[in-house]
Amino acid sequence: MPGMTKREEGEQALVLVLTTEASREQAEALALALLERRLVACVSLLPVQSHYRWQGKLETAQEVQLLLKTGADLLEELRVALVALHSYDTPEWIHWRATTAGAYGAWCREQLTGG
Repeated sequence: MPGMTKREEGEQALVLVLTTEASREQAEALALALLERRLVACVSLLPVQSHYRWQGKLETAQEVQLLLKTGADLLEELRVALVALHSYDTPEWIHWRATTAGAYGAWCREQLTGG
């Protein structure tokens, strides 16, 4: 519609966060805890094989990657909760801003606000 900004046309700001857990069970437990606290709207779990250097040695591990969808206003609270609940001493924490729109964007915002 003329005169409306993209945000008013239904776009929603979203933040995506990546982390990994050691097992499917730990990933599901973390996802559920974050969902129950309404810190994320949705969590996607993906099996991954990770290669990295840890304490001076090359490592390979089967892990589960979690893609967390949240709002910018919840990012710091999510980070604190994730660090407290995570099974790793040094959990992965990578985030970037994204935009969603339409029914999915509205649904995400509703999940995060309890509305």
